[in-house]
Amino acid sequence: MKKGIHPDYKPAKISCACGNVIQTRSTKGDYEVQICSKCHPFFTGKQKFVDTAGRVERFKRRYGDFSAKRQARAAASSAQEPEADSAKPPTGAPTTPDKPET
Repeated sequence: MKKGIHPDYKPAKISCACGNVIQTRSTKGDYEVQICSKCHPFFTGKQKFVDTAGRVERFKRRYGDFSAKRQARAAASSAQEPEADSAKPPTGAPTTPDKPET
């Protein structure tokens, strides 16, 4: 290797938001990360909710509580439906008239 053309490869500390600290070497020095191998769901097998820039709140603001709206709409539509006519055959009954026996 030529002298003087390569950057310094010095010890570095990588700090995660969960509190984990990893000792390694880097040309950048110390830095912080939000997710590491100890808290990432792929490595831990546990689901961890990571909200990026308030996307969930923005979705709720834009569309509101969708499940509550759906339940209210279903309740309103069931109240407006007329009752079933008793002259209609029950489900599973034959739709053709019975043939008279000869």
